[in-house]
Amino acid sequence: MKKFTKKLAASVTAAALGLSLIATPTPAEALSWGDAINIGGAVISANQQMAQLKKEIDYIDQTEEGRQALYQQFRKEYGVVEDVTTNQRLDTIVENLTSAVAKVDPTIKDKPYLYFVANQKSVNAACGVGHVMMVHSGTFEFFSTDDEIAAIVGHEMGHGQKDHVVKGAKNRINQQMIAQIGVAAAGGTTLAGIIGTLALTNTVADYGRGKEAEADDLAWEYLLHTNYNLGATAAAMQKFVEAGYGKKQSGLESLFNPSDHPNSEKRRDSYAKKLFEYSNKHAEVDKKTLKVMVNKKEFLLPAATEKMSSGERAYFVLGNLAAAYHKGLDKQEAYASSGTVYLGDQAIFTPAEGDVDAETLAARLNEIK
Repeated sequence: MKKFTKKLAASVTAAALGLSLIATPTPAEALSWGDAINIGGAVISANQQMAQLKKEIDYIDQTEEGRQALYQQFRKEYGVVEDVTTNQRLDTIVENLTSAVAKVDPTIKDKPYLYFVANQKSVNAACGVGHVMMVHSGTFEFFSTDDEIAAIVGHEMGHGQKDHVVKGAKNRINQQMIAQIGVAAAGGTTLAGIIGTLALTNTVADYGRGKEAEADDLAWEYLLHTNYNLGATAAAMQKFVEAGYGKKQSGLESLFNPSDHPNSEKRRDSYAKKLFEYSNKHAEVDKKTLKVMVNKKEFLLPAATEKMSSGERAYFVLGNLAAAYHKGLDKQEAYASSGTVYLGDQAIFTPAEGDVDAETLAARLNEIK
């Protein structure tokens, strides 16, 4: 088996994540015959480098030795959070999602995810080549529920299952090498040097918006096979909207690469539409007022709590209502028990300070359901 050197790990990892530190070419003067010969040599060298780097990506993606090497490189580069509680939370989330993914795509059993909590305060998650995945510690501080984190991790696993990372990495290698041929031929940075500068600098791969939408759809599909609240998908996006992440053309403020991902508001609305359909078109959240509506009539507007905004809570209520209607529980009476509103055996809402009481809400739901 080949020795996975530090330099190779850094270069392949950067390619796998679709990012690089590439020098900006300077305007070139007219080329001489000697320059043309140099360019020809650079093309040959570039092709050789591209072929080699693609082989290394396949090695990381398809062998356990390569996967483990990248996993260790990630851990070294980003740091590891050893907190037992946080790691247990991620363990449970990945285990639940792995079982869910297996019901949709059994190939996950051939390449289970290697993952860890990265010691990074930013709100982020990433899946690299070989199903090597990390979730930044800041994500656990940003979200108060495992349901929302599961929606984010499910998105990354969607990328992994569809090989978006590998395909994006190989495509980016082609673009980077071609762009640098002229620089190398003109006496600038050599191609070998360019590969050496592909340092591990970020965690977001350049997948393209179509693949981001596909990963969102897959996250939804995976969550359907878990006990997580489906409303967490839209709730997470609502939280991003409120925090200013993922605005249209928002640059580095986005949780994900803003050139790839639709803005958070559009992603929220896409998930909200799925929830409406899942409820058999009975329940929704008015995106302007953020009121939870049942059969076009107001059910409630949750109060904000210390950990959640009114809008974020509203989408969790929508998730519960969607589950109830999907199971046909609207044929049963809504009722209050121990301070929680139920529809059949489905919990719908537990009022907090500032909310309408459970008994009143149960009566209201019976009137409009």
